[in-house]
Amino acid sequence: MSSLDGKAAIVTGAGAGLGRAEALELARNGADVVVNDVSEAAHEVVSEIEEIGTRAVAVVGDVSSRETADELLDVAVRRFGGPQVLVNNAGLLRDRMLFKMSDEEWDQVLAVHLRGHFLLSRNVSAHWRQEYKDTGATCGSIINTASEAFLLGSAGQPNYAAAKGGIAALTVSTSRAMARMGVRANAICPRARTGMTAHTFGEAPEGGVDPLSVEHVAPLVTYLAGPSARAISGQVFVVHSGVVALLAPPAVEQRFETDGPLWTQQELEKGLGDYFADRDPDRTFAATDVLSIP
Repeated sequence: MSSLDGKAAIVTGAGAGLGRAEALELARNGADVVVNDVSEAAHEVVSEIEEIGTRAVAVVGDVSSRETADELLDVAVRRFGGPQVLVNNAGLLRDRMLFKMSDEEWDQVLAVHLRGHFLLSRNVSAHWRQEYKDTGATCGSIINTASEAFLLGSAGQPNYAAAKGGIAALTVSTSRAMARMGVRANAICPRARTGMTAHTFGEAPEGGVDPLSVEHVAPLVTYLAGPSARAISGQVFVVHSGVVALLAPPAVEQRFETDGPLWTQQELEKGLGDYFADRDPDRTFAATDVLSIP
């Protein structure tokens, strides 16, 4: 038996690129798949999955829409008895420096990425909670898609970086809220060459396996979806080119305390001012160490 035999997965943004690779890999490991995309390409992926030998159904729609989120869960319940896996992948880019960004460019990215993750995560979590209340047992795995952009604070992507940071926080919150019911939530930060990242990574090299192929990412998603990863939750991984890097949470670098009942400006200058006087000004909260992952 494959690791996901008898289970059903919802994959958003699965009409092409990373989402398509994830949907196909889940199917190869036995899962039935609800394939979502804003384009009719979702139907082509359904055909590919059916050729693999598992079942699939397409739901075309925008994940930032409550109606689409509701339909995805409803279809998974009606066609497959309910989902056990949710892969939140759908996204778009509207890159612009902060001082040039429009309201619409901010709202579109936050809506598709962060609101889309919220709507689907909320819906399946409520479904699994009711299942737990009715039967005393449930299982579920949510795999969210963050990005190193939130770790680095990408200057030309304030909307995208903010959305991806929110997704990482949502993942940890979901993990903590659903743990006692047997539901897991993890996030990946993939480096993958897709239509959305073409302007970032350029064309694939000729010959050999592309180090930024989506095929490097899909196996990790499938593993996190399956029962072998039952002990893994609330984690954030960077994944690309045969490397999976587990990220640690931020650490406290330095603690400052007042000598009196309240801080004074003089104390702050002596404490924080003196500490930062000789500190590298380029050393910020940005997790630039992730760039050293080969």
